[in-house]
Amino acid sequence: MKVEKLFTFHRVSEERKVPLATLSFQGHAMYWSTALERERRLHNDPPIQYWNDLRSTLKRRHIPSYYGRELMNKLQRIQQKDMTIEQYRQQMKLYMMRACIKKEESTTVARSNYLKRTK
Repeated sequence: MKVEKLFTFHRVSEERKVPLATLSFQGHAMYWSTALERERRLHNDPPIQYWNDLRSTLKRRHIPSYYGRELMNKLQRIQQKDMTIEQYRQQMKLYMMRACIKKEESTTVARSNYLKRTK
């Protein structure tokens, strides 16, 4: 995520990440954040203090539950067709990154070769 790169680049401390991230919210995200804070206060829940917690809350709210399954389906169905080998490999890596699949390069290459043979 871009915001995480900014945190790293500027060496933002853990306690400043959530206020800094929410400060940049605009439009719907700003209203959602304000409503979330209000709701947490009403239920006597502590405010979100850590970036990982805010990121998880954002994902639960804005990323559909079927997103991971959809990515896995796309990864399973990917075909090289008119793509170059490099384009195909990049597309596969993109799906793997989005699905949070971490495999060794040799496994990825072996899978690519298998899929090309089964066309």
